Amino acid sequence: MIVIAHLSDIHVGATPDAVARADRVMRYLDALPYDLDAVLVTGDVADHGLAEEYEQAGKVLTSRHPVLTGPGNHDVRAEFRRVLLGEQHLVDGPVNQMLRTDRAIYAMCDSSIPGENAGRLEDETITWLEGVLDGADRPVFVAFHHPPVTLQSPPLDGIRLHRPERLEELLTGRADVPAVLVGHAHMPAATTFAGRPLLVAPGVVSTVRLPWEGGTTFDTCIDYDLPPALAFHVLDGEGRMTTHYRLVP
Repeated sequence: MIVIAHLSDIHVGATPDAVARADRVMRYLDALPYDLDAVLVTGDVADHGLAEEYEQAGKVLTSRHPVLTGPGNHDVRAEFRRVLLGEQHLVDGPVNQMLRTDRAIYAMCDSSIPGENAGRLEDETITWLEGVLDGADRPVFVAFHHPPVTLQSPPLDGIRLHRPERLEELLTGRADVPAVLVGHAHMPAATTFAGRPLLVAPGVVSTVRLPWEGGTTFDTCIDYDLPPALAFHVLDGEGRMTTHYRLVP
């Protein structure tokens, strides 16, 4: 059984308690009586992409479990690479990363477009992901920030992943991809994409209300009072994916 903790949208610097909320989640994970296969953080680590925000995030996003963190639309690639990843020789282009554990591979793709809120997987990223999939000898979880489908939230659906067709073509029929894992929406959701489960992490810094809850604009949809939350994705021995969503008071 593979158990993955999936969190997203930390937004260090967005609110006075953003760091404390993230720290509660990470301490909760460290206190579990179980060794997780991985902790995935699918973007918007910093709210303004500042070095000091990444320095705070780097201290909080530490764990006894393996951690893989990717960028979102609020992140800045250069500072993300320099501070969080410790890269001395910075390069342009997407921040694509892979984590290999004993039982799975985690392909964290960069769906950010510098200076924009919507997302896109660049040709370079699609080519990189294809190489990861073709060379895999175990299940590959594909993760990135922006959902590639609409989630019935008008404010967020306008800034989702654009041009997802190449990704859909690449993943269709891939039995070795148990699920696609994304963030950005600040709300738990489960649907499908390319014939695979598409699982959306709730937000750590805040929760988004849906239209039937009164969340029709960015001004009305964001709730900072609900506790932070995360998802546990479980792949069992029969290849079945199950997701459990958990609030962290």
